[in-house]
Amino acid sequence: MTEVERTGGSPDDGPAGAVGEEQAPDPHDRPPAPARKRRILVLMSVAAFAFVLDLVSKLVVVAELENHEPIELIGTWLQLSVIRNPGAAFGMGEALTIVLTAIAVAVVVVIARIARKLYSTPWAIALGLLLGGACGNLADRIFRAPGVFQGAVVDFIAPKHFAVFNLADSAIVCGGILIVLLSFRGLDPDGTVHRD
Repeated sequence: MTEVERTGGSPDDGPAGAVGEEQAPDPHDRPPAPARKRRILVLMSVAAFAFVLDLVSKLVVVAELENHEPIELIGTWLQLSVIRNPGAAFGMGEALTIVLTAIAVAVVVVIARIARKLYSTPWAIALGLLLGGACGNLADRIFRAPGVFQGAVVDFIAPKHFAVFNLADSAIVCGGILIVLLSFRGLDPDGTVHRD
């Protein structure tokens, strides 16, 4: 058996057939446990970076920009303008803050479950972006006014003719796009590749 045949099951090395549900996977078809731990480390590192960047940016803009005139970055096309958003994206669902908090918690739990069988570096990056973004907005829901699990999210990036958003939202959107691309390529979080 060649080296290519032994390592064919990893999405990082190239496409391979999916492992059947009832057939035990060949240990050569996926990276060993240390490789999985490295993928989890990538996930947690990306999540921590996204979360800290979002947290620091919100602390700075609240301290420096709230209750001030918007700052123009590119004329009126892109401004920094602090708003408190109790709802979801585009200002929808303002009466559903507790529901949105529960959804964010559910996202964190689902990602934690997927991480236990994570063998793909691209999936680790995508899930890390989702996790960091979800935790960033969840921190606002828990710790900001008007109260626990009812807090308003701090948004401050204001493109013209578009919703105001924050870096956590950007991380969530980038992670979601990457997940869609990986799914179209047939790459699964557990390292298998399938062709429909």
